[in-house]
This record gives sequence, C-alpha cells and structure tokens, in this order.
Amino acid sequence: MEQSYFIPFSAYAEDNFVERRSKFTGRLWHVETPEEATAKIKEMRDTYWDATHHCYAYILREGNLMRYSDDGEPQGTAGMPILDVLRHEHLVDVCCVVTRYFGGILLGTGGLVRAYTNGAKIAVAASGVSEMSMFSVLLIACPYNLLGVVQQVLPAHGCMVDETDYGADVTLTVSQPAGNLEALNAALAEATAGQVYAEEMEQKFMGRRVK
Repeated sequence: MEQSYFIPFSAYAEDNFVERRSKFTGRLWHVETPEEATAKIKEMRDTYWDATHHCYAYILREGNLMRYSDDGEPQGTAGMPILDVLRHEHLVDVCCVVTRYFGGILLGTGGLVRAYTNGAKIAVAASGVSEMSMFSVLLIACPYNLLGVVQQVLPAHGCMVDETDYGADVTLTVSQPAGNLEALNAALAEATAGQVYAEEMEQKFMGRRVK
C-alpha cells in the first residue's frame, strides 16, 4: 500500500510582512506538474513586474522533483531556505514564491535567509496542510431498524459517512482508512447478528487537514 503524503490544504494562500522597509509576500499553491509550477512563477513575474525578486521553490510528488531559484539574491539566501521550509513540512505538489520589494536597506546574508524562510513559513501557515492517505470506499446496506446500531459502530472504526440513500433499505456510502475492513465487518456482524456487512467498492487517496 502506498504511504500517505502531505499537500497544501488550500489551492492558494498568501501572507506578507515588512523587514527593514522591504516588503515580502509569500504565496503558496497546490500544483501537480512542472508546467503548473512554472506557470504560477511566470504569473507572479508578469503581475508584479516591478518587484525586485521573485524567489521560489517547488516540490512535486511525481518523480520526486525539486526546483528552486534565488532570482538574483545572493546564492543560497532565498530559494534554498524556501525549499527547506517545504521539505520540513514534508509537503509535495507545492509551489511557493516569495516576492520582495526592496526597501533600500541591505539585510545581509543571515537577514535574507531569515526573511525568505519566514516568507515561506507564513505562506504555509496561511494555507494549512492536508494529509493524503489511502481510504476504502464502502457500501453498507442495512434495514431501517438497524440503522442506529450501525451508526454507533462506525466511528470506532474510523468511518465517515459520505452519503445516505433511503430506499428499500438504507444504503450508506462510507470512507474508512484502508486495511480496516475486516475489523469493521466483525464489529458489524456482532452488533447486527450477522445481518449487516460492508462491501469495499474502491480504494483512493483522500485528504484531511492536519495543520
């Protein structure tokens, strides 16, 4: 089974701060291809053409691809610090651009590293983080008189009810962390005298906010 991974919670987020009259704006996107990442970087350069620097980093899950740029800042003071923040958060499928409008006061190497690190951190904080994990999508059909019993069993097994269809029986569409179906069915069988079971329809990655 594939391991879980982390992506930005928001499709787009931004935040900014001022350091010695230089304005820094950190922007973060959920992207899945190099083309998407480079398009976001180009969009920032085109939209904020008068900014002094557009430093960036992006990490893609496919191929474990990582890219970064100092965009004219002293080597190692911008792109790598941004990348380090993304890696520290274990983020993938993410692009971060920190835009700087120079305020006339030099920050020095250490000051630049801190500023670009902070630009990435506030962008991540504005977005939040989702953990993508493999879930089983289940169907549970039960008689109306057993619905309450079934609903009491589900939470203890990490199940979330996504849809409820009221027909001849009640049919629940449920998502559950993959690998737990056997324990769930044992609990359902015990609670319903063997009348109700869950059937797995598919497995897929699903996200939940963790930060």
